Amino acid sequence: EKTESFPMDSSSNLQNNLKSKTFDSISKSKKTPQNTAILLVSHGSSLPYAEEVFTEIRDKYIKLTGFDAEAGYMKVANPTLPQAINNLKDKNPNLKYIIAVPVFLAPGIHTRIDIPTILGLEPLETDPRCPDGNYPEGHYLYDLEDINFDGEITLLNPIGPNKSLLTIINNRIDEALSQSQLDSNAKTGILLVSHGSRLNYNKEFISELHEMFNNTTEKPNDFAFMELVEPDIPTTINKLVSENDVDRLVVVPVFIAPGVHTTHDIPSILGLLDEEHTHKHNHSHNHSHHHTHTKMEFNGEILYPEPIGSDDVLIKILQKKVENEL
Repeated sequence: EKTESFPMDSSSNLQNNLKSKTFDSISKSKKTPQNTAILLVSHGSSLPYAEEVFTEIRDKYIKLTGFDAEAGYMKVANPTLPQAINNLKDKNPNLKYIIAVPVFLAPGIHTRIDIPTILGLEPLETDPRCPDGNYPEGHYLYDLEDINFDGEITLLNPIGPNKSLLTIINNRIDEALSQSQLDSNAKTGILLVSHGSRLNYNKEFISELHEMFNNTTEKPNDFAFMELVEPDIPTTINKLVSENDVDRLVVVPVFIAPGVHTTHDIPSILGLLDEEHTHKHNHSHNHSHHHTHTKMEFNGEILYPEPIGSDDVLIKILQKKVENEL
């Protein structure tokens, strides 16, 4: 039987809560590297960079923790989540528990609806795209592969505004500044860029992370979204440079892995790609993007570092999340 580790409904009576806590305590105490594996869940990308990064994340996680692990992709790439579970079963016939860790920064439709559904668990909320749950042919949740696992699958929450992420962000800023063509006296502004979502979770995530970041720096700074919601990137940059004397901007993509968004969409918005590259690009995934065309009024230097990637700090964040479950 597959079970979930989400909190019980508040209407449950005290006796059921006590039974649940007792069961959870026994269940957690039985999870060992001999009978438990970790499923690292990624979105998936049509570009190879993301798979390379998640292979590194998987390998580093195994080395750090001693638990077997596999990276699985929600869509676009392989192995799919059911295939990744089969891989874990093939490597360990004694497998009884799988802890699925969404390597996503913020909650959203993918972590609250898509991933639970693919794993055969109950979604955490009604899907606004398809409230009746009957997905049309061609949708990635239509005619899903079966999950062939008789043990317990526990789905954790995504990473969230973890304070340790600030270490990675500051490292990316330092890396970018080391490539600057300006001298150390140049005045620097910082922009944190998140994806954007029609749901409010992503905005809550980046708002809280930005607030923590702002409390640790004296440099002028702000956050923006790549698409879907305001504030967008050009509007925020215009505001940041109009209110502050800035010679250069470090635009930090707060994303896990490189992909279309970090290698094309955001650089295009920033004017960092030539026109030929921009016109040749074509999205290969099945949802439309609405990128702003607001004119960016900044002629200074723009530095654009790599996303989070397989940073050791991220591996430790994932380790801690699983430890809390164990």
